[in-house]
Amino acid sequence: MTVYYTFVESPIQQLMLTSDGESLTGLRMIEHRHAPTMNEDWKLDDSVIPFAEAKRQLAAYFNGELSEFHLPLNLQGTDFQRLIWRELQKIPFGETMSYGQMAQRIGNPNASRAVGAANGRNPISIIVPCHRLIGSTGKLTDYGGGLERKEWLLTHEKRACL
Repeated sequence: MTVYYTFVESPIQQLMLTSDGESLTGLRMIEHRHAPTMNEDWKLDDSVIPFAEAKRQLAAYFNGELSEFHLPLNLQGTDFQRLIWRELQKIPFGETMSYGQMAQRIGNPNASRAVGAANGRNPISIIVPCHRLIGSTGKLTDYGGGLERKEWLLTHEKRACL
């Protein structure tokens, strides 16, 4: 299966978008833990759906003009991971939630570590806002793109809400 990809500039570094030709399948920082390895099935193609719209919406997000993304997504993962990723999309722009609160939200209060593991495997950063999950003390915790980027995203959203 061909994986299409392109790059987009952002205030937190260059981002890589991936697509199956119909839906967005990935958004990662260039330096990103758990990023897939490119191989001969990957094709650089800026014209693939939905790259143009994803770039437009990302630019609006980074300019403080967009708080909710509307893009076709193809999230590949386990049932539990997809559940967590859907719930992440329900955390309002500019707000945060702890891993424990997310575990409560899905009806499994003992699953905060599993929530963290699923959150860390989110393939579509920013758009599926994994940066909005924080520790129970309010402390910023692990982020695949680096804690400095997580802090930047949260600060950006709080400022845009003012």
